Amino acid sequence: MEYWLPVVYMMIMGFALLVYVILDGYDLGVGMLLPLAEADEKDMMVASIGPFWDANETWIVLGVGVLLIAFPLAHGIILSQLYIPVTLMLMGLILRGVAFDLRVKAGDHRKGLWNNAFFVGSVLASVCQGWMLGAWVTGLQGGTVGLLFSALIAVALPALYLLLGCGWLLMKTEGALLGKAIRWARFVVWPMAAGLLLVSIATPLVSSAIAARWFSLPNMLLLAPIPLATAICLVLVFYLLAHPRLLREGLGWALFAAMVLICLLATLGLAYSVFPDVIIGRLDIWESAASVDSLLFTLVGIVITLPVILFYTVYVYRVFHGRATALSYD
Repeated sequence: MEYWLPVVYMMIMGFALLVYVILDGYDLGVGMLLPLAEADEKDMMVASIGPFWDANETWIVLGVGVLLIAFPLAHGIILSQLYIPVTLMLMGLILRGVAFDLRVKAGDHRKGLWNNAFFVGSVLASVCQGWMLGAWVTGLQGGTVGLLFSALIAVALPALYLLLGCGWLLMKTEGALLGKAIRWARFVVWPMAAGLLLVSIATPLVSSAIAARWFSLPNMLLLAPIPLATAICLVLVFYLLAHPRLLREGLGWALFAAMVLICLLATLGLAYSVFPDVIIGRLDIWESAASVDSLLFTLVGIVITLPVILFYTVYVYRVFHGRATALSYD
């Protein structure tokens, strides 16, 4: 029991953060695309994420909550080391929430201001999340290499979010906006793919522990399906974008699904790379775990809470499936 409890909590936390990256990733991407659209198209873009964005952000609350409850020592170290990007990320998420409501309630003469605020909040949250991920992968060591790697992820993750956002718009919109989403996706797929390649190369270079796990036999052969499957997904994305007719005919879901699979594969690769550390090279999950009694007590709450969040998420997506309709506040 003492061995498996921290593992269970680590799996729950990883699952919550993966779901967050996928779900809130696409609506952050839509927010970053907002300035490129016309006024009526902006309303449609907001309508496409309107029923979902607050449910999406629930997952980061669960993930960080598990970190605090199950691994309090690691939580304290991580948040103290990443205090500035965490604060800026929260400011970005708050700005998004405020702008989402006030872009309409403040009147037409202020709508542009709050559209810009929604864009700024989306960019700020995305960049900060990328920076925090990069800093965590380097073991929170800082230094020139660590800062450069964090900066790389701070660019690569928003590019991933942008492509997820384009994929979402391909499924939820039609007409001129769908055509624009295809053009945006064809532009952003290149920096996204380049960022993914650079991150794959740089990660083992900045972490000798990760390099040892991936580039030794038989690990290299056993792990080969992860980069191969990722490459196949990227080829599918490029193929679909090279044939926009397929996307106009309803295959936008295939592009979005390929991006989701890339996120899943990246998460699996990262999970293998870092386990059992919660802070790479410094602290593992057993060293940082709360007491067994505390873990057992809070596990009851998580067993109740997690299915409720899953049900709520699935229910919302089931009710509001299909193409988005124009905003109406009557």
